[in-house]
Amino acid sequence: MDTKTSGQQQQHPKYYSAEQVAKVLTWNLVNSAVEEALRATGPTEANPQDADASFAIQPARTLTSCGDRSKILFTMPGFVGNYKLNDKRTNTLACKLVTSFSSNQKLTPPLPNILANILIFNSETGQLQCIMDGTQITGWRTASASLAATKYLYLHRYPEGTNKAIRVAIIGCGVQGQSHAMGMCKTFNVIDIYLWNRTKSKADQLGEKLRAEFPNALRVHICEKPEEACREADVICVGTYSPTALINYSMLKRDNVHINTVGAGQVHFGEVAQDIYDNGVVYVDSLVSAQTELKGLKANIVGEIGDVIRNKGQRQEQNRITIFQSMGIAAEDATVAQAVYEELNK
Repeated sequence: MDTKTSGQQQQHPKYYSAEQVAKVLTWNLVNSAVEEALRATGPTEANPQDADASFAIQPARTLTSCGDRSKILFTMPGFVGNYKLNDKRTNTLACKLVTSFSSNQKLTPPLPNILANILIFNSETGQLQCIMDGTQITGWRTASASLAATKYLYLHRYPEGTNKAIRVAIIGCGVQGQSHAMGMCKTFNVIDIYLWNRTKSKADQLGEKLRAEFPNALRVHICEKPEEACREADVICVGTYSPTALINYSMLKRDNVHINTVGAGQVHFGEVAQDIYDNGVVYVDSLVSAQTELKGLKANIVGEIGDVIRNKGQRQEQNRITIFQSMGIAAEDATVAQAVYEELNK
């Protein structure tokens, strides 16, 4: 038997802790990986006529309730084929195991509500290559998907593109609110950010962090009510466990607004009022996931954000409310984890 092959077969999978992952996470790395994941989502097989075409295979996630709906285990497998990573074409087979326990923030000391581990397999042999803490990746890649949606659905409407000065509202300043705020300000030309949280101290803490990180070019506003946060916002990011609407159509400054909603809990669309859906168009990260996870949503789902990315933003929704209904897909976890894995193994 070939000794090299034998050695590969006997290797134990590597483990990467949250601290190791955090050392290499940057918005450039995550944004590039997530955009590749979204671009690949839609096509489910290789295109023989296009050597650069990527594709993704990802069944809808499975959900296991751990006694009640506040404690859930999600299983999220996915394969992303022929996508671009570090100037080469790559295949990634991965599975994320993620728990959503909504009472974790109440513990002493608190834990994140979302905890995750990502498994990466050798795409040729199926051999487990590594187990990676995925909790931070989950927060970053979810925000990054919203950044991609903002870029292609909103900023591509304007000649300035990603250089356009924008005002951003953050509704809910938990883990997702924090990652969305930081990602928006690190990636785009944000001149004003409006923060609202049901518990004001969280908004205050995030405001202090943003002021320290961006002392000159960013105005930070702590808001008493969601309508105050939304009044002047071009882009609104909503990320809470609220089962009831936090924002409605009357709060928006005009129809030319983009909303990213990443709500968790019992339904993915509880945070946004029906009258916003009535006046807007919805894009999703995965139509497959939407069929199971957005049941009951009365909205005009135009299609996947990946289709817009593949068309370089040519489907522009001028003077419309666009809504990115984010559910989180395995392809994003796979490409970000692979990028982190390669950084850690340089």
